[in-house]
Amino acid sequence: MNSDSSGESFLQKLKTLLRDERFWQIAFQVVTLIVVLLLAAFFVGNLNRNLSQQGRAFGFTFLRNPAGFSIGESLIKYRPNDPYWRALMVGLSNTLSLVAAGIALTTLLGTAAGVASFSKNWLVHKLSRLYVGLVRNVPLLLQLFFWYFAIYGTLPRPESQISVVGLAFLNNRGVYIPWAGSAVLALLGIGVTIAVAIAAFFLWQWRTKLRIETGTGGQTQLMGLIGLGLLWLAFMVLALQWTFPSGVEGGGVTGGLRLTREYVASLSALVFYTSAFVAEIVRAGIQSVSRGQWEAARSLGLQAGMVMRLVVFPQALRVIIPPMNSEFMNLTKNTSLAFAIAFPEIYSIANTTYNQTGRPVEVFLVLMATHLILCLIITLGMNQLNRAVQFKER
Repeated sequence: MNSDSSGESFLQKLKTLLRDERFWQIAFQVVTLIVVLLLAAFFVGNLNRNLSQQGRAFGFTFLRNPAGFSIGESLIKYRPNDPYWRALMVGLSNTLSLVAAGIALTTLLGTAAGVASFSKNWLVHKLSRLYVGLVRNVPLLLQLFFWYFAIYGTLPRPESQISVVGLAFLNNRGVYIPWAGSAVLALLGIGVTIAVAIAAFFLWQWRTKLRIETGTGGQTQLMGLIGLGLLWLAFMVLALQWTFPSGVEGGGVTGGLRLTREYVASLSALVFYTSAFVAEIVRAGIQSVSRGQWEAARSLGLQAGMVMRLVVFPQALRVIIPPMNSEFMNLTKNTSLAFAIAFPEIYSIANTTYNQTGRPVEVFLVLMATHLILCLIITLGMNQLNRAVQFKER
């Protein structure tokens, strides 16, 4: 009798468990994990068998061997007899320079184009829509060739180079601009600029919140923003020991920073292409703010520009930032296309490394891990920014 009762109790518990949705959610995840591990074990075993047949073993010791090839441009010191890992670091530094400059410029251009689509000026509005519609529908690779050959490739030779008010020079070898006196000072300037931008963002958010919720002018925060801007300007002017490019008789430039034709073409294509998508994200975010918010702001006597800055755009950020994260990651991954115009980013150097060493698996694992880490860093930063702009419930 007790045995029958125990059996019925077990069956009842089993039926209850099988009807529990939480059990099936956990069971599905466990089964998925087991399948993934089995597939991974199969592929690793297959890899080891193939490598054994070729008389090789999986490993990364080849990265310590001399690379034996030159690299056209580098942000860090490099010689052809340096090891492969240092060559890959050169490619990574070049990629990072594209990503950092690309994200900053894309944010500015994309936001401006998105806001311009709401302009009451007919020409500004139409130019914004034309830019978005045209650039988004032209493949990025084609745009890379356009910037490289049709724009920067048609600049005059160094003997007839273009001078921009004596502060910058353009020729078919690249663009020359003022720059900090050393790499350390340049990195310091970039770090200070990022810190000031973050501080200014939070000060602006604080001021906007006060002006909306309390109706006060936010003069203290405004003075803080002005003071922050003046301190940043003084630091940039006085502390970085700027060097300026100067033309040489017979052609050429000395001093300043040279941005090669490959770099500026890659950066221009990436920025103009990605900004078109960011502009649509900004436009959609602004449209997500209800018309009542616009009308309430106008009823207070605010002008159109102040309505956008103080009421609409701060609310739109909670919609804008998440998809912008995806666009920034797309920009990071699209830097590999710069290989097509001979810019030595990490994919280009990894491709040369693979061809010379015959280590496709190891090289592409390094390449995949690098892009994964870069995208995760961008995601982490954007998630923190997203939390900062979300509405806080009381």
